[in-house]
Amino acid sequence: MNDEIRRSVAALCARFPGTYWQDLDARRAYPTDFVAALTQAGYLAALIPEIYGGAGLGLGAAAAILEEVHKSGGNGAACHAQLYTMGTLLRHGNTAQKDAYLPAIARGELRLQAFGVTEPDAGSDTSSIATRATRSGDVYIVNGRKLWTSRAGHSDLMLLLARTTPKERVAKRTDGLSVFLVDLRRAQGVTIAPVPTMINHATCEVVFEDVAVPAANLIGEEGKGFCHILDGMNAERILIAAECLGDARWFIAKASQYAKDRVVFGRPIGQNQGVQFPIARAFAATEAAALMVAQAAALFDANGACGPEANMAKLLASEASWAAADTCLQTHGGFGFATAFDVERKFRETRLYQVAPISTNLILAYLAEHVLGLPRSY
Repeated sequence: MNDEIRRSVAALCARFPGTYWQDLDARRAYPTDFVAALTQAGYLAALIPEIYGGAGLGLGAAAAILEEVHKSGGNGAACHAQLYTMGTLLRHGNTAQKDAYLPAIARGELRLQAFGVTEPDAGSDTSSIATRATRSGDVYIVNGRKLWTSRAGHSDLMLLLARTTPKERVAKRTDGLSVFLVDLRRAQGVTIAPVPTMINHATCEVVFEDVAVPAANLIGEEGKGFCHILDGMNAERILIAAECLGDARWFIAKASQYAKDRVVFGRPIGQNQGVQFPIARAFAATEAAALMVAQAAALFDANGACGPEANMAKLLASEASWAAADTCLQTHGGFGFATAFDVERKFRETRLYQVAPISTNLILAYLAEHVLGLPRSY
């Protein structure tokens, strides 16, 4: 099944060559046509159950889709949230919510592309978010700010994490957080401002000023939102890891081909072990990371605990992609900095995954504490 998906996605991506992405990058524009093509082909509804009009596939299939997008030279950041947010909505949303939104998402009439978690003063410390949602009759009144909320300006719906009980009144610091499905088309008091960055990621700051969100849009149980979004976060890490694999394989193929074709001092540069070995090492690291990504996705699809595996998949794949990116740029020399080769663009894009979602150091701290039993460091 996944091999067939890969072939189909590759064929679709062939319609969007490097020049398409170069133009978007230069203008910092959203890939509207590409997202529309993925939507029309049904790939963004891959995880939505068939009864709601989706494909009913597992996370492994979604990972194959995004890996292939990146392996083709494209970038799935414009649309991947519609896949990983399903981890929270499908597992914790109620029947009425699924009936109301999933069919329209599957048909491409609605976009669920925004995940409002990070804040200016909270960062990776999710338990310290300050955005408040206060119950008032049949609505919650939301006030606060979110930062690095990518695609908010191109999304109809947002999954929002907000504090419903003050931190000083909860027994456990991750308690008192709740998840809401916010309809950005109708919400009054929401301000979305683009944040310029080194990559074309459509990221934004989102400000909520007395925004009324229907109580019916509360996902799962009030106060248990942190546990609910973990499903989305694990899915996100696994899917981002798959994108990193795609990047790494693109860099390795690009570097290998250039090393065969580029002749210096009367011989292909790929004949030199100083050029060969870094590419070969990047290849080995990528294949090893791919095994962890596959294991994490399989555990997620089996509804098993997959926190360590999802984190290790993201760690290993992001490091493999960054090593491959550096090797590819070094192999190309000066040509690696030319926009026409796409290397510099994807070099910038894949660097993000050392930082987000969740930084490399926080993954190591998680593994040290929760897997190895070492003392808590933060």
